[in-house]
Amino acid sequence: MSARELVVLGTASQVPTRRRNHNGHVLLWDGEGILFDPGEGSQRQLLRAGVAAHDLHRICVTHFHGDHSLGLAGVIQRINLDRVPHEVTAHYPASGQRYFDRLRHATAYRETARITEAPVADDATLVSGPPYTLSARRLSHPVESFGYRLVEPDGRRMLPRLLAERGIAGPDIGRLQREGELRGVRLDEVSEVRRGQRFAFVMDTRMCDAVPALADGCDLLVIESTFLDADAALAEEYGHLTAGQAARAAAEAGVRHLVLTHFSQRYTDPSAYGREARAAGFTGELTVADDLDRVPLPRRRTP
Repeated sequence: MSARELVVLGTASQVPTRRRNHNGHVLLWDGEGILFDPGEGSQRQLLRAGVAAHDLHRICVTHFHGDHSLGLAGVIQRINLDRVPHEVTAHYPASGQRYFDRLRHATAYRETARITEAPVADDATLVSGPPYTLSARRLSHPVESFGYRLVEPDGRRMLPRLLAERGIAGPDIGRLQREGELRGVRLDEVSEVRRGQRFAFVMDTRMCDAVPALADGCDLLVIESTFLDADAALAEEYGHLTAGQAARAAAEAGVRHLVLTHFSQRYTDPSAYGREARAAGFTGELTVADDLDRVPLPRRRTP
């Protein structure tokens, strides 16, 4: 299996800091790259992270606040400058079409690449797998915002001992996988379910029904934690989550690896986010993201 990992481009919220670029994350998935929320400076951060324009196949924008979308102009122009040969599909809230148009055509440049616009108008399945299903759910923010969820279909893991007992070997294993039955041996008798991996990206939202729905059973959840719990009232007012709220949602959803990001410049101690996440009851793997972190998806669960 090819590498599956998250590349963190930026972890700031509305205001960048000396150590944190505006928001931006790339999911690398079996040779495909999905760029989420390219904030200002994302083109340079891609360069620093070693992710090329040719690595990008989709762009998913949650909403059209500047820290999540102002980098779109540079990224699209770089895709064209580098003559990316494959189609790049852009998903974004349909209500922000005028903003997408302005960013896509912010300046003059030579268009050489195929950028396909696929706006999101409501909760929907955007891509129906294989190799994965990509869906969107409406979040709760002052402007229309969507979270994204990627799910790999379940597969089958062949069990060598049971195959040997039933005399299935060599090319016959492939035939059994394709046909489901061979010489009276059914596929489910010599294999077990291999659960597909799940990923979600949740930005700029107060707590709402979509948050646990997107996070449900995720192997890797990337979620905003703009505020700390002491400022929960501000988080609610401005349509954001606290680290504690994000962690509680992740714990209840059975998330395996939680990535906290999108931090307010008002806090100077990043470790406080991790402490609040643990205090909220999240016991899985935890990353308080820094710019240019690379976070691999967890290995599949052992049956």
